[in-house]
Amino acid sequence: MNVLDTHLKAYFCGMRNRHKSKTFEQLTIIDTAAKGKTVAKTAEGIPIFLSEGVPGDVVDIKTFKKRKGFYEGKVERYHQKSEDRTIPACEHFGTCGGCKWQHMQYPAQLKFKDKEVSENLKRIGGITPEHTADILGNNSPYFYRNKMEFSFSSNRWMTREEIASGEEFNKNALGFHKPGMWDKIVDIEKCHLQADPSNVIRNEIRRYAIEKKLSFFHPKDQSGFLRTLMIRTTSTGEVMVLLQLFHDASELAPLLEHIITTFPEITSLLYVINNKANDTLYDQDILLYAGRDYIVEEMEGLQFKIGAKTFYQTNSQQAYELYKVTREFAQLKAEDVVYDLYTGIGTIAQFIAKSVAKVVGVDVVPESIAAAKVNAAENKIDNAFFEAGDMKAIFTEDFINRHGKANVVITDPPRDGMHKDVVQQLLSLLPERIVYVSCNSATQARDLALLKDKYKLVKTQAVDMFPQTHHVENVVLLEKI
Repeated sequence: MNVLDTHLKAYFCGMRNRHKSKTFEQLTIIDTAAKGKTVAKTAEGIPIFLSEGVPGDVVDIKTFKKRKGFYEGKVERYHQKSEDRTIPACEHFGTCGGCKWQHMQYPAQLKFKDKEVSENLKRIGGITPEHTADILGNNSPYFYRNKMEFSFSSNRWMTREEIASGEEFNKNALGFHKPGMWDKIVDIEKCHLQADPSNVIRNEIRRYAIEKKLSFFHPKDQSGFLRTLMIRTTSTGEVMVLLQLFHDASELAPLLEHIITTFPEITSLLYVINNKANDTLYDQDILLYAGRDYIVEEMEGLQFKIGAKTFYQTNSQQAYELYKVTREFAQLKAEDVVYDLYTGIGTIAQFIAKSVAKVVGVDVVPESIAAAKVNAAENKIDNAFFEAGDMKAIFTEDFINRHGKANVVITDPPRDGMHKDVVQQLLSLLPERIVYVSCNSATQARDLALLKDKYKLVKTQAVDMFPQTHHVENVVLLEKI
């Protein structure tokens, strides 16, 4: 087949696969689906996945894509609103895409999250727990995050009305990416996820930058001065502000001085010069302008230093509840040796240390392990040990000889779950109990399926760390058969 034939084939295949939209009238949205979507079904039982709506809504739907066995569509008209609906608190709801469930009453959010966890365990994992506790909700479903990251852009997302008006608008923005538009930023006036002074600081930095005509970053052109803003807070009242700049400039020092003068309550004011194509910070040098280079979180008398690159659960209040569930599930005894996998800065390890003989935290990030060691020393914990290393190769004979064989393993991996080799390591180690903490019950269920020949699923407890979103944490207890 020559080049022309190849192009013609691709063209005609594309023509065949092009979807002619259909309209379905008065369908009931029956459930939530993956990634925060909802689902209705045609009279023939074909699912239609939607990015809006609440289960119980009766709607007209126009499809825009057909896949094998399902449609994707958009609500065209609401005939009846669900009893589970509520009025979103945020003026940016439906635009920024950060809190897709704000229009759903919080008890309903909890119900659907709990259901998703149970269904993933059964459908993907092929297992049913002996006991399931009711999902643990958040007492504060708004303003609960301790970390937010905002992007500067000279390419603000504009409404159709603004575009149609023909007027000239300031196109500088400081906010969140518009879903599906990597180069467009929604300008955020008030975010309901992080408590003040977050909004006040962000709005003042934007005001000052526009007044002083500082250039905002343009992602396509890879140009501009101001790039991103990160704000971290703690339950102890400490605040970290980190500005990411695309290049150095004479305007930097006056900007930083204005921030610290206007907000003397800032504990840590940092900046970084990053002229890479991407805005990841982990390979960059973080520079201190004022205060100290960390903030301090506290939990049950333990103190944890949090740096700019440090992972810490983004909901401090619920993190405490999550760790209490983890500790309860582990059924710790004074003689236990515990391995804490994906330990980060050692929060879980230190949280349980006083209950066991020894705990060993492992993480692949050297900076996190260094922070864990410092935190343990300052918390006067002498039975917690930390090592940096490749998780899927850590349980060597030498490692076990140095630390002792664990009879309890706590694992809290990222959203992708555990590498299959880590699962095999656990099957070789065969601890008496495994407590698996997960922010993605689908990958958790996948991993549990690999363990079910050697372990029984005793109980599970979902913990809502992320109100107004579809995300949920889940804790399970496995006991060796």
